[in-house]
Amino acid sequence: MSDEPIVQMTGIRKDFTGVRALDGVDFTLRPGEIHAVMGENGAGKSTLIKVLTGVHTPDAGQIRLDGRPVRFHSPGAAQAAGISTVYQEVNLTDNLSVAENLFAGREPRLGPFINFRAMRRKARALLDDIGIDLNVAAPLSSYSIAMQQLVAISRAVDIEAKVLILDEPTSSLDRDEVAVLLGVMRRLAAQGTAMVFISHFLEQVYEISDRMTVLRNGKLVGEWATANLPESALIGHMLGREAATLEQIERAVAAHRVADEAPLVTATGLGRKGSIAPYDLDVHRGEVVGLAGLLGSGRTETVRLIAGADRADSGELRFEGGKVGGHNPRTAAARGIAFCPENRKTEGLVGDLTVGENMILAMQAARGWARSIPVARRDRIVAEFIEKLGIRPADPDMPVKNLSGGNQQKVLLARWMIIEPKLLILDEPTRGIDVGAKADIQRLVAELSGEGMAVLFVSAELDEVTRLSDRIAVLRDRELIAVLESEADMTTERIVDTIVAGGKND
Repeated sequence: MSDEPIVQMTGIRKDFTGVRALDGVDFTLRPGEIHAVMGENGAGKSTLIKVLTGVHTPDAGQIRLDGRPVRFHSPGAAQAAGISTVYQEVNLTDNLSVAENLFAGREPRLGPFINFRAMRRKARALLDDIGIDLNVAAPLSSYSIAMQQLVAISRAVDIEAKVLILDEPTSSLDRDEVAVLLGVMRRLAAQGTAMVFISHFLEQVYEISDRMTVLRNGKLVGEWATANLPESALIGHMLGREAATLEQIERAVAAHRVADEAPLVTATGLGRKGSIAPYDLDVHRGEVVGLAGLLGSGRTETVRLIAGADRADSGELRFEGGKVGGHNPRTAAARGIAFCPENRKTEGLVGDLTVGENMILAMQAARGWARSIPVARRDRIVAEFIEKLGIRPADPDMPVKNLSGGNQQKVLLARWMIIEPKLLILDEPTRGIDVGAKADIQRLVAELSGEGMAVLFVSAELDEVTRLSDRIAVLRDRELIAVLESEADMTTERIVDTIVAGGKND
């Protein structure tokens, strides 16, 4: 690995409407290294990357590429210079084929016409080399989000970039797909490609990265060789405090168990053909029921039936003892069922509305659109929940799309907390957010259950599920296969064993 930097950013400053997102940050990337950029949401990671790739223009500081000063005014200019980026949100065209997405703008031609046969042949060779088995002639939309993410990464690899930036590339991938990606990263690094890796999965960061740069509140905390920075120290640097945070949450949860005997929600034989097999599940007031399973196991499909987001075609749902009919998101909210979906950007928040406007949407809908909420009352409620949830920046008039992922998630939670639901359904509430925001949300779940609210909690992170849950429903292949209830059973090892065994007893 060369000691001469391929990228050197010095004294980078970037301001947005009075908010300093980056304050004199330095960053150095060398050929053939995998460099993790770490920090809480809002720490400046994404802004730093967007400055490097021409999405944002820095207000101060200098960028050098291969020793030469550069300033990119568009992502296209950065890509032309050899810097390629793969973002967490898949940025491809799903009505085109896999091959067309891989070679969009670079299609092989026969005279003025696209040579589709040659393009498909090249696409198969590229994916075979990376270890991905797809029908390259099939529409991209026919594949899961996880596979679409791998196609986006494959496209970036084929451009032969000097610098490859991976922004949360594994957030939608299962364990085997993560292994494929990390293998590709190692091969590229061995060939001299420099990589910037942004991820909230600490295990992956420690497995793959050579060095780490830590940011906090837009400032550089420091740079370390990964081997020289213990995980506890990393979390402490990211949070600016010693990180016994999650253990404290676990103790708080244990102290707040107030589950009633009578179920608040009872699902009996509830199912939807092609989505989730009929299942039985109940949830009590004051308890957290976690849903665990691999990607595609049916966790989301299970809670969407209870939330009214999807219509069941078998079984029945009872709420507070009464049979539920005509179930949809509007009637669910009226009953006191709140649903925070996995994709907060497309199904939860309205990006162009402000923080305050997003917060009071559910309250306004419950009152009816003809009865507006008095301005003074609305402002008081919004200010209260901004403070209560620690939303930053604390600006109710900022468009919610300008907030970091963790703060967006807090805005969505605030919307439902304002109407005080009886059942709160959280589908991957900590996906793609930093350890600090994750701790805040986990603590909030513990507090709400302690106050008597029932919570259905979906997470791909087994440690998170075991930490927060009173009971754990385990799913496999779109079927609920077991409900773990004893403390001895609610471990990551037991969940994995249950999934492997298909719910059958030893």
